[in-house]
Amino acid sequence: MPETPLAIGVDIGGTTIKIGLVYRSNVIEQIPPIATQEFDGPDSLVEVVIDSIEELRSRHRGIAGVGVGVPGFVDFENGIVHNLTNVAGWENYRLKAVLSERIDLPIIVDNDANCMAFAEWKRGSGRGLNHLVAITLGTGVGGGVVANGSLLRGARFAAGEVGQMTIDWQGRPGTYNNSGALEEYIGNKEIAGLAQQAYLDAGIERALEDCTPSQLSKAAHNGDEVALKLWDLIGAKLGSAVMNCCWLLNPQAVIIGGGVAKAGDLLFGPLTAHLYSQLSGPFKEHLMVLPARFGNEAGMIGAAAQSLEAAGVAILP
Repeated sequence: MPETPLAIGVDIGGTTIKIGLVYRSNVIEQIPPIATQEFDGPDSLVEVVIDSIEELRSRHRGIAGVGVGVPGFVDFENGIVHNLTNVAGWENYRLKAVLSERIDLPIIVDNDANCMAFAEWKRGSGRGLNHLVAITLGTGVGGGVVANGSLLRGARFAAGEVGQMTIDWQGRPGTYNNSGALEEYIGNKEIAGLAQQAYLDAGIERALEDCTPSQLSKAAHNGDEVALKLWDLIGAKLGSAVMNCCWLLNPQAVIIGGGVAKAGDLLFGPLTAHLYSQLSGPFKEHLMVLPARFGNEAGMIGAAAQSLEAAGVAILP
């Protein structure tokens, strides 16, 4: 048995639920993904999650905690899920209490982007830093903030929603009537729509499925001028939000993860150029813009690590 305790990480997404046994920075065993939409409400879904947790516990000794990450607003202190993005029936659901009735381990429930930020801070690209902003780019845009060596939670545990920050006060209406929200411009679907229109403006017809971030990456690597200009535009839009984060928080690093970040230098090159051109002095000096270490497992790893912290266990890389 490893000297460092094991923990279980649960990542409840709008499409799938990932449940894994985590040792330090690695998911050493994972339950097959569970389709979120197959359940008619939270109770039946949670029952399957509990069965999966007990299945892992039956095969492994030394499990010290269970962490759960969800996409939505979470009361971290009480483990209440106020809403689950794109999934009905989760309004003010007392997830921690329900789990604690059946599982005799320390349990935490947090926003999934906070879990990603925690994973990168404790075990990933931000290890050893005390001030960072972590952003995940995918279907939506999520974020988490570490300030003064602590995860910044805010008055109602909702801090860090970078995707809802405006990059244009007269821009597109956001989900919460917040004009110009970043998420409305660089989510997966929004990038595909932007690309389709850019190709059309250039006299080229492209199906929407041929305009995804991964397709744009392939096109740009092949010298496609439209795709290259689009990545510069995406970097500029993201850079606008990151610039605001830097002026407000003065981080040591900005860590970017999620599917869109797989574009690598196509994204990070324009992003850093636009970002650094809008900063000065202590806001720019020694600032690092880093790719996230963890991919799809970040939520499980970060949730599991937080449960170890709740159990009073030292978190090792």
